[in-house]
Amino acid sequence: MNHEQALYLLAGAWGTVLLSVLTFVCSALLGLTIALMRISDSRAVKGAAFGYINIIQGTPLLVIMGICFYGPSIFGASDTSPLFAAVLALTVHAAAFLGEIWRGCIESVPRNQWEAAECLGLNRIQRMFKVILPQALRIATPPTVGFMVQIVKNTSFASLVIGFAELSYNAKILNNSTFQPFLYFGAAAVLYFFICYPLSWFSLRLERKLTIARN
Repeated sequence: MNHEQALYLLAGAWGTVLLSVLTFVCSALLGLTIALMRISDSRAVKGAAFGYINIIQGTPLLVIMGICFYGPSIFGASDTSPLFAAVLALTVHAAAFLGEIWRGCIESVPRNQWEAAECLGLNRIQRMFKVILPQALRIATPPTVGFMVQIVKNTSFASLVIGFAELSYNAKILNNSTFQPFLYFGAAAVLYFFICYPLSWFSLRLERKLTIARN
């Protein structure tokens, strides 16, 4: 592998990191909204969130990407940015899973904590953000970071429909021009490891820190 090929592969790794970060930030905001909707007292709000989760979880990610990339043309948009379409599709997909993960974490907070917060005279928003969510954060850390690793791996789908230049796409381009699959896909696997391993390490460190703080 020469210098230019290595830089091309690293450029793909940067595309993967950029797409993963943007997706997690956007899907975290949407996922938290969905999680709060799922525990709402309103049956309509709860039903809307439940319907969203079931529809998105039952739809293949490639189909969602195709809709996000080609769908805007129905409304007259002739040029959809591959990055925008990829982030939108991954956000829609990831938020359905994060929302359900966080809903379970919120509901796993002991009931006496909810009752104690209510006895203090806190309203619903104050109870949620001052008492419940800080405790749910510790519970949610391992599955959330685990799903972040899944988001990183799911970015490879962006090249299949949208043609976004991420790590697996650039590895495929190099392989098609040199016919050395073990070299380039092996190098891509190593780069994926270096992207994903710090997430797992950070999850363990944060979980220990939150456990100590709780004790």
